[in-house]
Amino acid sequence: MAKKSHQSASPYTGVVRRVVPVGEEKLVALTFDDGPWPDTVAVLEVLRQYGAKATFFWVGLHLQRRPEIAQQVVVEGHAIGNHTWSHRNTPMTPEEAGEEIERTAALIAHTTGLTTSLFRPPGGRLHNGLADYALQQGYTVVQWSVLGKDTEVLEAESIVENVLHNVQPGSIVLLHDGGGDRRKTVEALHTILPALQAQGYRFVTVPELLALNQAAIPKAPSH
Repeated sequence: MAKKSHQSASPYTGVVRRVVPVGEEKLVALTFDDGPWPDTVAVLEVLRQYGAKATFFWVGLHLQRRPEIAQQVVVEGHAIGNHTWSHRNTPMTPEEAGEEIERTAALIAHTTGLTTSLFRPPGGRLHNGLADYALQQGYTVVQWSVLGKDTEVLEAESIVENVLHNVQPGSIVLLHDGGGDRRKTVEALHTILPALQAQGYRFVTVPELLALNQAAIPKAPSH
Protein backbone atom coordinates (compact mmCIF):
# COMPACT_ATOMS: atom_id res chain seq x y z
CA MET A 1 0.00 0.00 0.00
CA ALA A 2 1.48 3.36 -0.97
CA LYS A 3 2.57 5.64 1.82
CA LYS A 4 0.46 8.76 2.23
CA SER A 5 0.92 11.95 4.20
CA HIS A 6 0.42 12.09 7.95
CA GLN A 7 -3.15 11.19 8.87
CA SER A 8 -2.58 12.58 12.34
CA ALA A 9 -0.41 15.63 11.76
CA SER A 10 -0.52 17.85 14.82
CA PRO A 11 -0.10 21.60 15.32
CA TYR A 12 1.18 20.86 18.82
CA THR A 13 4.46 19.14 19.67
CA GLY A 14 4.85 18.19 23.31
CA VAL A 15 3.05 16.24 26.00
CA VAL A 16 -0.69 16.76 26.24
CA ARG A 17 -3.40 15.30 28.43
CA ARG A 18 -6.29 17.63 27.75
CA VAL A 19 -7.08 20.35 25.23
CA VAL A 20 -9.17 23.41 26.02
CA PRO A 21 -11.38 24.02 22.98
CA VAL A 22 -11.99 27.59 21.92
CA GLY A 23 -15.16 28.74 23.65
CA GLU A 24 -15.16 25.64 25.87
CA GLU A 25 -17.01 23.78 23.12
CA LYS A 26 -18.19 20.38 24.35
CA LEU A 27 -15.70 18.18 22.56
CA VAL A 28 -14.28 14.93 23.87
CA ALA A 29 -11.68 12.59 22.39
CA LEU A 30 -12.12 8.89 23.08
CA THR A 31 -8.87 6.96 22.80
CA PHE A 32 -8.33 3.20 22.78
CA ASP A 33 -5.05 1.46 23.59
CA ASP A 34 -3.40 -1.90 22.92
CA GLY A 35 -5.10 -3.03 19.71
CA PRO A 36 -5.73 -4.08 17.07
CA TRP A 37 -7.57 -6.86 18.89
CA PRO A 38 -10.63 -9.03 18.23
CA ASP A 39 -12.70 -6.76 20.51
CA THR A 40 -11.72 -3.78 18.34
CA VAL A 41 -14.41 -4.88 15.90
CA ALA A 42 -17.09 -4.58 18.59
CA VAL A 43 -15.75 -1.17 19.63
CA LEU A 44 -16.01 -0.02 16.03
CA GLU A 45 -19.61 -1.20 15.86
CA VAL A 46 -20.59 0.93 18.86
CA LEU A 47 -18.75 3.99 17.54
CA ARG A 48 -20.48 3.56 14.21
CA GLN A 49 -23.87 3.29 15.89
CA TYR A 50 -23.44 6.70 17.52
CA GLY A 51 -21.55 8.41 14.70
CA ALA A 52 -18.48 8.83 16.92
CA LYS A 53 -14.86 9.08 15.84
CA ALA A 54 -12.00 8.00 18.08
CA THR A 55 -8.23 7.55 18.16
CA PHE A 56 -6.60 4.12 18.38
CA PHE A 57 -3.06 3.65 19.72
CA TRP A 58 -1.62 0.45 18.28
CA VAL A 59 0.92 -2.02 19.60
CA GLY A 60 3.12 -3.23 16.76
CA LEU A 61 2.97 -6.90 17.73
CA HIS A 62 -0.82 -6.79 17.71
CA LEU A 63 -0.88 -4.88 14.43
CA GLN A 64 1.33 -7.54 12.88
CA ARG A 65 -1.20 -10.23 13.83
CA ARG A 66 -4.38 -8.38 12.84
CA PRO A 67 -3.72 -6.07 9.88
CA GLU A 68 -7.26 -6.45 8.53
CA ILE A 69 -8.75 -4.99 11.74
CA ALA A 70 -6.32 -2.08 11.55
CA GLN A 71 -7.36 -1.39 7.99
CA GLN A 72 -11.00 -1.38 9.08
CA VAL A 73 -10.21 1.24 11.73
CA VAL A 74 -8.70 3.51 9.08
CA VAL A 75 -11.47 2.91 6.51
CA GLU A 76 -14.05 3.98 9.09
CA GLY A 77 -12.31 7.32 9.57
CA HIS A 78 -10.67 6.99 12.97
CA ALA A 79 -7.26 8.40 13.84
CA ILE A 80 -4.30 6.24 14.78
CA GLY A 81 -1.29 6.54 17.03
CA ASN A 82 1.89 4.66 17.87
CA HIS A 83 1.92 2.69 21.15
CA THR A 84 5.32 0.95 20.71
CA TRP A 85 6.12 -2.46 19.32
CA SER A 86 5.93 -4.62 22.45
CA HIS A 87 4.26 -2.42 25.09
CA ARG A 88 7.50 -2.44 27.08
CA ASN A 89 7.58 0.24 29.77
CA THR A 90 10.89 -0.41 31.52
CA PRO A 91 13.87 1.97 31.10
CA MET A 92 15.58 1.71 27.74
CA THR A 93 18.38 3.26 25.73
CA PRO A 94 17.68 5.68 22.88
CA GLU A 95 18.44 2.86 20.47
CA GLU A 96 15.93 0.56 22.15
CA ALA A 97 13.30 3.30 22.27
CA GLY A 98 13.89 3.98 18.60
CA GLU A 99 13.40 0.33 17.77
CA GLU A 100 10.09 0.21 19.68
CA ILE A 101 8.72 3.32 17.98
CA GLU A 102 10.20 3.13 14.49
CA ARG A 103 9.38 -0.53 13.95
CA THR A 104 5.74 0.18 14.77
CA ALA A 105 5.71 3.31 12.62
CA ALA A 106 7.02 1.34 9.66
CA LEU A 107 4.37 -1.35 10.09
CA ILE A 108 1.60 1.25 10.38
CA ALA A 109 2.74 2.75 7.09
CA HIS A 110 3.04 -0.66 5.43
CA THR A 111 -0.37 -1.85 6.66
CA THR A 112 -2.46 1.29 6.19
CA GLY A 113 -0.47 3.60 3.93
CA LEU A 114 -0.54 6.23 6.67
CA THR A 115 1.90 7.79 9.08
CA THR A 116 1.05 9.30 12.45
CA SER A 117 2.58 12.00 14.62
CA LEU A 118 0.77 10.76 17.74
CA PHE A 119 2.53 8.63 20.35
CA ARG A 120 1.39 7.24 23.69
CA PRO A 121 3.94 5.58 25.99
CA PRO A 122 2.77 2.37 27.68
CA GLY A 123 1.46 3.12 31.15
CA GLY A 124 1.79 6.82 30.42
CA ARG A 125 5.40 6.66 31.60
CA LEU A 126 7.34 9.72 30.51
CA HIS A 127 10.81 9.02 31.91
CA ASN A 128 11.91 5.63 30.56
CA GLY A 129 13.35 6.90 27.26
CA LEU A 130 10.33 6.43 25.00
CA ALA A 131 8.72 9.86 25.37
CA ASP A 132 12.07 11.61 25.03
CA TYR A 133 12.77 9.79 21.77
CA ALA A 134 9.26 10.46 20.46
CA LEU A 135 9.49 14.17 21.23
CA GLN A 136 12.86 14.40 19.51
CA GLN A 137 11.24 12.90 16.41
CA GLY A 138 8.43 15.47 16.44
CA TYR A 139 5.65 13.33 17.88
CA THR A 140 2.89 14.68 20.07
CA VAL A 141 2.91 12.56 23.22
CA VAL A 142 -0.76 12.00 24.04
CA GLN A 143 -1.66 11.24 27.62
CA TRP A 144 -5.17 11.55 29.08
CA SER A 145 -7.28 13.47 31.57
CA VAL A 146 -9.99 10.83 32.11
CA LEU A 147 -9.13 7.23 33.00
CA GLY A 148 -11.82 4.62 32.50
CA LYS A 149 -9.83 2.01 34.50
CA ASP A 150 -11.19 -0.67 32.21
CA THR A 151 -8.06 -2.82 32.56
CA GLU A 152 -8.98 -3.36 36.20
CA VAL A 153 -11.57 -5.92 37.28
CA LEU A 154 -14.53 -3.59 37.03
CA GLU A 155 -18.13 -3.96 36.03
CA ALA A 156 -19.25 -1.91 33.07
CA GLU A 157 -21.16 0.42 35.42
CA SER A 158 -17.92 1.40 37.17
CA ILE A 159 -16.22 2.16 33.87
CA VAL A 160 -19.19 4.33 32.92
CA GLU A 161 -19.00 6.18 36.23
CA ASN A 162 -15.26 6.78 35.91
CA VAL A 163 -15.79 8.43 32.53
CA LEU A 164 -19.02 10.36 33.01
CA HIS A 165 -18.04 11.83 36.38
CA ASN A 166 -14.77 13.23 35.09
CA VAL A 167 -15.38 14.41 31.52
CA GLN A 168 -15.17 18.11 30.77
CA PRO A 169 -14.74 20.01 27.50
CA GLY A 170 -11.52 18.96 25.83
CA SER A 171 -11.07 15.74 27.80
CA ILE A 172 -8.98 12.92 26.40
CA VAL A 173 -10.47 9.65 27.66
CA LEU A 174 -8.34 6.52 28.02
CA LEU A 175 -10.04 3.18 27.35
CA HIS A 176 -8.76 -0.08 25.89
CA ASP A 177 -9.82 -2.14 22.90
CA GLY A 178 -6.95 -4.63 23.19
CA GLY A 179 -4.62 -6.49 25.48
CA GLY A 180 -7.30 -8.64 27.10
CA ASP A 181 -11.02 -9.31 27.29
CA ARG A 182 -12.65 -5.95 26.54
CA ARG A 183 -16.33 -6.96 26.60
CA LYS A 184 -16.91 -4.79 29.68
CA THR A 185 -15.49 -1.80 27.82
CA VAL A 186 -17.80 -2.47 24.89
CA GLU A 187 -20.75 -2.76 27.26
CA ALA A 188 -19.78 0.51 28.95
CA LEU A 189 -19.56 2.32 25.62
CA HIS A 190 -23.23 1.59 24.97
CA THR A 191 -23.97 3.83 27.97
CA ILE A 192 -21.13 6.35 27.75
CA LEU A 193 -21.71 7.46 24.16
CA PRO A 194 -25.45 8.28 24.34
CA ALA A 195 -25.04 9.81 27.80
CA LEU A 196 -22.37 12.23 26.63
CA GLN A 197 -24.29 13.03 23.47
CA ALA A 198 -27.32 13.86 25.63
CA GLN A 199 -25.11 16.34 27.51
CA GLY A 200 -24.20 18.01 24.22
CA TYR A 201 -20.78 16.47 23.71
CA ARG A 202 -19.36 15.75 20.28
CA PHE A 203 -16.78 13.01 19.75
CA VAL A 204 -13.66 14.02 17.83
CA THR A 205 -10.27 12.49 17.11
CA VAL A 206 -7.17 13.70 18.94
CA PRO A 207 -5.89 15.50 15.80
CA GLU A 208 -9.22 17.28 15.46
CA LEU A 209 -9.12 18.29 19.12
CA LEU A 210 -5.56 19.58 18.83
CA ALA A 211 -6.48 21.59 15.75
CA LEU A 212 -9.20 23.38 17.72
CA ASN A 213 -7.24 23.94 20.89
CA GLN A 214 -7.03 27.07 22.95
CA ALA A 215 -4.35 25.60 25.17
CA ALA A 216 -2.83 22.17 25.40
CA ILE A 217 -2.57 21.11 29.03
CA PRO A 218 0.50 18.95 29.77
CA LYS A 219 1.22 16.22 32.31
CA ALA A 220 -0.87 13.15 33.04
CA PRO A 221 -1.65 10.62 35.73
CA SER A 222 -0.05 7.19 35.36
CA HIS A 223 -1.95 3.93 35.03
